[in-house]
Amino acid sequence: MTDLPDNPGHDPKPHPPDEHLVGGAGWRPYPATMLGPDTGTVSRPHRPGGDTLVHLDNVYKSFGTLRVLNGVSLEIKRGQTTVIIGPSGTGKSVLIKLIVGLLIPDRGEVFYDGQQVNTMSPKELVGIRKEIGFLFQMSALFDSMDVGQNVEFPLVEHTDMTTAQRDERVDRVLRMVGLSGLQRKWPSTMSGGQKKRVALARAIVLEPRLVMYDEPTTGLDPIRADLINELIIALNTKFGITSIVVTHDMASAAKIADRMLLLYDGNIICDGDPETFLRSENPLVQRFIQGQADQIELESIRQGLGTQEADG
Repeated sequence: MTDLPDNPGHDPKPHPPDEHLVGGAGWRPYPATMLGPDTGTVSRPHRPGGDTLVHLDNVYKSFGTLRVLNGVSLEIKRGQTTVIIGPSGTGKSVLIKLIVGLLIPDRGEVFYDGQQVNTMSPKELVGIRKEIGFLFQMSALFDSMDVGQNVEFPLVEHTDMTTAQRDERVDRVLRMVGLSGLQRKWPSTMSGGQKKRVALARAIVLEPRLVMYDEPTTGLDPIRADLINELIIALNTKFGITSIVVTHDMASAAKIADRMLLLYDGNIICDGDPETFLRSENPLVQRFIQGQADQIELESIRQGLGTQEADG
């Protein structure tokens, strides 16, 4: 892995296909309405993807009487950024935890690069997990460790690198996320956006083939959120890292995705490239894109408020 610029990002101007992109990718526009007011049209390289890196086959998962995944089948192509959206509690985070072996399906099979994850022992899973970076929703930094120690932690646990080699790798990945020289800073003194970038540096320090992001822009203002978007794009376009992103942030999803899926009621109900997805006529898809509340739930609130007024 070589360095990204200290101010990571991608050139917003359209370019012809570049030979290093998977499958000879082209450039495509994203609708300005999905990126906020007055932003114009943004383009990014479209990656059709290579062979299958992750495969879920007829996966079911329940917690007690609550069925979260209801026979989900899904293939993730190497080199793509796949964005999974959907209402809270529909199994998005469960799905990515199944991929890394943090959860086991009740039925069905989960494969990573042809290896069946759901039958592996904890010891066998170590090798898989070294190839997968994970950015947790709340960053999950160790408060008792400074930035450098947080980023270095996977290297200490999973490699035989010398101290000098670890220091060089930590310095390199911090520089890639725009936090060069902050090794001795404490997480408690950092902003939410800086913590996310430290967590991302830790997620890529083992040079993974796949990075999974659980709500990467949650809790960030639009400017800091867009910096995370740019980092996800840069890691994908420069290093070919496969990305799976779980998010509620539609502006982020439209900007970073090569492919978008909507998970609803335990099933994938829409799957396509961003342009196709955003133009879907499925009312559930459009309601989620536009942020429209369910009419049944709204009516129950109105009835509840009406009862309160009557009681008053």
